[in-house]
Amino acid sequence: MKSSPTEYGSVAVTIHWLSAIVILAMLGSGFRATSLTDSATKKAILMFHVPLSVLALLLTFFCLFWCWRVDQKPAPVSDDPAWQTLSAEAIHVAFYVVILSMVVSGISTVLLSGAGDILSGTSEGPLPEFSQVLPRIPHGLGARLLLALLLLHGSAALYHHFIKKDGLIWRMWFSSKNRGA
Repeated sequence: MKSSPTEYGSVAVTIHWLSAIVILAMLGSGFRATSLTDSATKKAILMFHVPLSVLALLLTFFCLFWCWRVDQKPAPVSDDPAWQTLSAEAIHVAFYVVILSMVVSGISTVLLSGAGDILSGTSEGPLPEFSQVLPRIPHGLGARLLLALLLLHGSAALYHHFIKKDGLIWRMWFSSKNRGA
């Protein structure tokens, strides 16, 4: 369950991949909702998007708790240049900051727009125009930043796997005994 000096444990791996799926679904649903003009379809997508955001928040808090209080982080790869190790750490910190900022700006957008009652089903009517609500701007910028961070993170993992061929990508997978590499 816990990480070792060379690879992540099953709890960290599960949090990582579950978070990745939730974040991709949130980004997809968020960008899709933004592009829609039909209020009913947008409402249906946001009713999927908002609970995912709560799940992302819970996963982020659990990850922070698990990583800082319960688990240990595997040691950095020793032959990586210092700038790569520092970049990897900065990207991981940025993930936490952006995810938490996205949740705050999303909740603020829903509350300040008055969409909370509509999305919870306690009120009827069309959704308000979110572009007129100030927290919507950092929410949209945060989504693009989160997408850029995902691309950087994924590119670095693929670089390690296909260019360096150092097996680093396997540290974030389940049991090295089952990979045969």
